[in-house]
Parts: sequence; structure tokens; C-alpha cells
Amino acid sequence: MPHSPDGPVPLSSPATRFAVTGAYAAQGFGYAVVVTSLPALKMRQGIDDTVVALIVLGVALAAAAGSVAANAIAVRFGSRTALAAGLIVQAIALPIIALPTPFPLFAAAWGLFGVGLGCVDAAAAMQGVTVQRAHGRHLLGGFFAAATAASIVGALLVSAVALSASAAGIAITVAAVVALVSALVGVRRFARDQPVDAVLPPGERARLPRAGIWAFGFVVLAVFIADSAISTWSAVYLSDDLGALAWVAPLGYAAYQGVVLISRLATDRLVPVVGRARLVALAAVVAAVGCVLVATVPVTAVAIAGFAVAGVAAGILIPVTFGAAGDLAPLHSDQVIARVNVFNYAGAILGAVVLGLLADGPGLGIAFLLPAVALLAILLVARRFRSEARSGVASVSR
Repeated sequence: MPHSPDGPVPLSSPATRFAVTGAYAAQGFGYAVVVTSLPALKMRQGIDDTVVALIVLGVALAAAAGSVAANAIAVRFGSRTALAAGLIVQAIALPIIALPTPFPLFAAAWGLFGVGLGCVDAAAAMQGVTVQRAHGRHLLGGFFAAATAASIVGALLVSAVALSASAAGIAITVAAVVALVSALVGVRRFARDQPVDAVLPPGERARLPRAGIWAFGFVVLAVFIADSAISTWSAVYLSDDLGALAWVAPLGYAAYQGVVLISRLATDRLVPVVGRARLVALAAVVAAVGCVLVATVPVTAVAIAGFAVAGVAAGILIPVTFGAAGDLAPLHSDQVIARVNVFNYAGAILGAVVLGLLADGPGLGIAFLLPAVALLAILLVARRFRSEARSGVASVSR
């Protein structure tokens, strides 16, 4: 059992679960605040959309590096240290983004934020799997739901303070404080997993389930192709292609996030009843149908409904996939999760960039068939999610 200066702290304690939930929430809140503040920051820096796109691309690449860094830290010091470190890196980067700074420093801060983002993405999933295993029941859906709910709160905060550079700076500073507080609380309360270096010989550490990593990584890739496509292009499609009113255009993304939140809240209850493999297959098909509706029925109400239905993918498939990845090789779960998490950023880049290129050719509407095809391809690897619904936390066949 792990110990703290105050005595034993069981991994299944409410304090540990609360601290990990707080880390997920801090991640969702900070990301939403900084991304929704981009219009105000763009005006303050005097940059155009191309530069903004390059910054977003740089953040994704830096986040992939952060995920690799999380693996290195977790192997040596444990995922608890990796998670706290990632939150602290974000807490350092966010105030630099918030303050009026020369552009080179502003861009560098975004890169630093990306490293922290990827580190927290990977380490939070490691912690979530560790706590879920200790509780003996599914919890990852609730953890990811906390991130989604906090992202909605963050976006609403930016909306409430209005889109001026100074007000956006205040909101981003609040996000930095939230990240720092979460890290400080977590230093004492995160799950204190034992670094794998301390218990496994070098030869054993090298034996990772590569086939499973690629299979689950592909699922994450497909989900984030859809997520990035909808996040980046849903409002543009509704406004420019379907002629939706200004107040209607954001509703596609809002409906999408609403279903993501609801389905994540339901995931932990659905997995034991339905089983991982069947739930993954159902979620992939339903989400693909949503994307097909968007691509083939150019009607505003139908498109918004399609975006909403597509939210089932990120809502269910992400927590289920990370849970299954953690079960591939329990003694190596941190390393497995860090590798699976890297596929997140590849999918995000593909969803945003490829759809943008297709928009200049066949059109943005039909381009949403790309995420539909990616989601349907998940059916090719769904069998790897086989589980026994009667067990507390389903075991996945390798």
C-alpha cells in the first residue's frame, strides 16, 4: 500500500479519486479557456489565421512530445509525478500566454503549454486506470466527464468576460491557478503507483503488447479525427455552407459536447452491462451514422443532430479504450497508455487539416465522410475489447 507523510493512503480512497477527478477537470478547463480566447489573443498579437493554424499545429506536436515525456517520468518516478509535473508546466505557460509579450515568447509559451497538455493527457489516463483498478469498477467515464464538464465551464467563463485581450488574460490566469492548485493537491493525493523500473528487470520492461497498442491507438486516432473535424469545422460548415444564422452556427459544437458529456456519464454503467467489445462497436456505428447525416443531408437541423450523435464516439470510446489499454499489460500500463495517447494528436491534426483541404475540393459537407469511414474502421479491431461483463473491471483479451 502506498504511504504519505501522514500514513497509508489507499489507492481506492475517496481523496485519491477526488484528486484525480480534479486533475481531469483542470485539464479540460484550461484547454477550453485558452482555445476559446484565441480570437482575442489573435487581435492582441496582430497575427492572421495562418499563424494561428501553425500555433495549433505546434501545440499538437508539442503535446505528442509531452506524452512521451510522461512515459519517461512515469517509468522512473511514477505517473503521480508525471501528472503533477504536467499541471505545473501548464501553470507556468498559461500566464505567459495571458500577458502581453513579444510574439516569439508568446509562441514559445504555446509550445510549453502543449508539452504540459500532452503530459497531463497521458498521466491522467495512467492515474485513472490505476484508481479504477484499485476500486474494482469502471470509473474512467466519470473522470473524462469531469474534463468535459469543466471545458464547458471554461468556455462559458470566456464568454462571460467578453472577448477582449485583457479579459481573456484574466480567464487564462484563472486557468493557471486551477492547474497549480490541482498539482499541489495532487502531490499528496494522487495515486502513488510504484515506478515499473523498481520492480521489473530491463528485459521484461521491453516486452510491451505492440499489437494491442496499435489496435487501441487506431481507435483513439479515429475518434480524434472525428472530434477535431467537428471541433474545427462544424460552425464553419453551418455558417458558410448551410447559411445558418450567427447564433445557430455554434449549436452544432454545443450539441456535440452535450452528448459527449452525457455519454461519458453513462459509460461506467454501460460497460459492465453491455461489454466492452459490443459497446465499442455500437458507439462507432452510431457516431459514424451521425457524420454521414452531416455529409449527405445539407439541412441545418439535420446537421446539428448529426454532430450531436457523433458525440457518442468521444463520449464512450475514449474512456473505454484507455481502460482497455491499461488492462493489456497491468505491470506496463503507464507505458502502454503513453504510447496509445500519442495517436490522439495524429488524429487531431488529420481531422483539422485534411477536412480543410477537402473543403477546397469536393466541399466541406461531403468531407465529413472521412471521419465516418475512420469510425467504421474501428469495427476491424473491436474484437480486442472482449470482456466479461460480470467482472468488476472487465478483462481484455490480448
